[in-house]
Amino acid sequence: MDLDAFCNTIKKHHPDISNKADKLYDKYWNDLIEMEFSSHSWFESLANALNSEMKKGVPPQNYVSLLNEISQGFINAQSDVKEAIDVAFVENLYWQVREVDAKPYWDIMPNILKQLYIEFHERTPL
Repeated sequence: MDLDAFCNTIKKHHPDISNKADKLYDKYWNDLIEMEFSSHSWFESLANALNSEMKKGVPPQNYVSLLNEISQGFINAQSDVKEAIDVAFVENLYWQVREVDAKPYWDIMPNILKQLYIEFHERTPL
């Protein structure tokens, strides 16, 4: 599955958080000039939408299936999907999220995504 197909699958399976990511994506990428849609950049918006949910105290159980699907996507996908998950999604998770809000999400995050986070940041978000 290529990146655009994977992006569409995530949007289809997780419409609520995807709609939030779409709004962030549009605000960031299309406010000044309209840009061609980038699935890679959308995954950064997805991470930011999830960060917002963490800050609001939304239960992490709401996103277990999302994180599991992204984890499986990383394990089974082509290099462009792996890069988007690693660089756009995981690297942006927990940005400006307090430890107390991050911990419940970190606890349920699949190990492969934790590993990617630690490899980049050289620490956990806690």
